[in-house]
Amino acid sequence: MSETAPTERTADVIVVGAGPAGSTTAYYLAKAGLDVLLLEKTAFPREKVCGDGLTPRATKELVAMGIDVSEEAGWLRNRGLRIIGGGVRLELDWPELASYPDYGLVRKRDDFDEQLARQAQKAGARLYERCNVGAPVIDDRTGRITGVEARLGVEKTPVTFHAPLVVAADGNSTRLSLAMGLHRREDRPMGVAVRTYFASPRHDDDYLESWLELWDRRGPEDRLLPGYGWIFGMGDGTSNVGLGVLNTSASFKELDWREVLKAWCASMPEDWGYTPENMTGPIRGAALPMAFNRQPHYTRGLLLVGDAGGMVNPFNGEGIAYAMESGRLAADVVVQAHARGTAARRELALQRYPKVIKDTYGGYYTLGRAFVKLISNPTVMKLAAQRGLTHPMLMRFTLKLMANLTDPTGGDAMDRIINGLAKVAPKA
Repeated sequence: MSETAPTERTADVIVVGAGPAGSTTAYYLAKAGLDVLLLEKTAFPREKVCGDGLTPRATKELVAMGIDVSEEAGWLRNRGLRIIGGGVRLELDWPELASYPDYGLVRKRDDFDEQLARQAQKAGARLYERCNVGAPVIDDRTGRITGVEARLGVEKTPVTFHAPLVVAADGNSTRLSLAMGLHRREDRPMGVAVRTYFASPRHDDDYLESWLELWDRRGPEDRLLPGYGWIFGMGDGTSNVGLGVLNTSASFKELDWREVLKAWCASMPEDWGYTPENMTGPIRGAALPMAFNRQPHYTRGLLLVGDAGGMVNPFNGEGIAYAMESGRLAADVVVQAHARGTAARRELALQRYPKVIKDTYGGYYTLGRAFVKLISNPTVMKLAAQRGLTHPMLMRFTLKLMANLTDPTGGDAMDRIINGLAKVAPKA
């Protein structure tokens, strides 16, 4: 590969990772006129472990980025959430709100992520695929990050990119954050998601489906696990079937989650098609970093967005909406900082980012951590599934709470209660 001119290796901002968080950040930065490098270690299209189901919260972010979310453009819409547990089956439509659309979406992640990355490119971001970022470039005098070392292309050519600001959007493993000394907080919940695809007649479903009671029936005694199962119709002849499980259980590390998923699928009605011969892809797993499990979200020229900053919602394991929102919020802070006249003033503006993130999610995530502790108790989980599902009004409240779907002003009584609780909870 021929060497490129030095100016192509410098920018106002480097964004590491072109998942939803990184591409959204790059899109808004480029749209505001900043020179942005978006570095992605793989090449599109590329697969990621995900349920592929998007709530109205994520849908709002896609619309804001100018993505065509019509069915003609390949998106499958859903009306709400079907909840199954305690012998009850309840269909709850997404709430009608001024702040969010009343529908969710489904799209495979390989295609979804590429759409966002291409949208960032259209806005002016410079995307480098097959760009594997390694060590940060540190200014010895200030200790600030001023760029990244990387290996580019199939030839793995060593290159150095320079920028006064770097955004870590490199997911849960976030090697860049670790290299800057930001380690995972052990006092925050972690989850794991495992999923696969089946050819199934249930592929065309108006509702995302969530099974609240996740039983492991493979041993001498049935065990209720702290998590949920999902079935999301993809609209293409297949269903995405998976599990989201919390690490709060003592049995978490000893369980083979792929085997748990196989056993769970085997318990389904045979005509749904969730059998080994109908599996269209391997079972794959990924970590779910929740409730700000890596902090601070800004330090020495590095901002954390999405999974790198532990932005996954502890109530429901949703990550994409928060990845995109945090990217938008980070971009807004960076754009404002970029316009300041001196380094000291720019730094003052950048220091605001962790506060913006905590003001936005901190109280709500604190409620989520309390919720995680509650459902980690099998007795509480069983009681909640059996009793709660028989009260539709309570379940509508629970849907709003768990999906974080409320109107911030002018909402109904449920909105005011949820917003009030999030406001008074500590923003840790």
